[in-house]
Amino acid sequence: MNSAFSSSDKIVGSLLDTDFYKLTMMQGVLHQFPDAHVEWAFKSRNDEDLLPYKDEIQRQINMLSQIKLSSDEEEYLKTIPYFKPDFIRFLKLFRFDPSYVQVEEIDHKLSIRLAGPWLHVILFEIVILAIVSEVRNRALYPNVTLDDVLDKLSTKLQEIEGWDLTTIDYFKLADFGTRRRFSRKAQGEVISYMTSNFPGTFVGTSNVFYAMHYGLKPIGTMAHEWAMAHQQLGGHRLADFQKEMQESWVKEYRGELGIALTDCVTTDSFLKNHDLYFAKLFDGLRHDSGDPKVFADKCIEHYESLGIDPLSKTLVFSDGLNFEVCKDIIEYCMDRIIVSFGIGTNLTCDIEGVKPLNIVVKMISCNGQPVAKISDAPGKTMCEDEEYVSYLKHVFNV
Repeated sequence: MNSAFSSSDKIVGSLLDTDFYKLTMMQGVLHQFPDAHVEWAFKSRNDEDLLPYKDEIQRQINMLSQIKLSSDEEEYLKTIPYFKPDFIRFLKLFRFDPSYVQVEEIDHKLSIRLAGPWLHVILFEIVILAIVSEVRNRALYPNVTLDDVLDKLSTKLQEIEGWDLTTIDYFKLADFGTRRRFSRKAQGEVISYMTSNFPGTFVGTSNVFYAMHYGLKPIGTMAHEWAMAHQQLGGHRLADFQKEMQESWVKEYRGELGIALTDCVTTDSFLKNHDLYFAKLFDGLRHDSGDPKVFADKCIEHYESLGIDPLSKTLVFSDGLNFEVCKDIIEYCMDRIIVSFGIGTNLTCDIEGVKPLNIVVKMISCNGQPVAKISDAPGKTMCEDEEYVSYLKHVFNV
């Protein structure tokens, strides 16, 4: 039986088995905020008891301390022009420290929390999510095979082949599936299959290890944590944090990696701070909550109001997508603005009979003060200080 689980006991075995944007943000933290201290909290949006897996999750987290950057991985990172030599040297020395992670039972539920220097805990997010997902899937679905993983995917790709050819030509897709994948082995199989069989343009993967392994482009720029931390990094008014987070990114990458995430405190408030200067410097914007068509209309209108041709910019959509939703967005935006897509769970954990987890690990404080995300969709706000959320809403009039 060609199991969807690796024979290796270790779920995460490479420092590069993470999303590319963790490394791009980590370099920015090294250069600009090496002393920042942050806290993170795990949350399951599924009503599922994960407590039975606590001990195995802890064991897998402990094994992370054995990981170090290999010589081959070091040489690979040197080929990526965004990464500076001092950052690669730092990664060569980096080790996961499990003492920054607390895995506990609180109120009869699984609790996972991180606290420590941002620079040293930033890489835990993705690997913890991948560990929780695979530990749970090993227990519930031990007999799933790689054939099971590909059966549904192959059917979905055949359906795409029946689309209008112009729509297929516009379909640019990346794998964003590391954090909620069925298993590490399953994600590798999906990426390999997509590379050879996707009817549109498979532009790459957010997973750095598999990008290296398959010769693909690593995809990603920034995540919500980059914006959230700027709420408390100091030196500016809270009302200006979205300008500051863009300025910090520009300082680090000088126009490269130019897709900005918009929904830390609603897209409307972000666009007010995405003025002509930033709109010209950034290549486009990423959608991660709310109605994608409303988002597209707002961004197109914003670019037009600044005298920028929307067809010179890209919108990246990444919120719970499937192929049919992508098709609808392509047809809505065609000849208005360039679009691209990142699909996670519906690529790497869309298997007949398997219910994927909906889990996140989000920053909840920076430098001892609360931070929050107020997205364009209800249910995605995550903060442990309701007074701060109210204050943030007041400041940005949302």
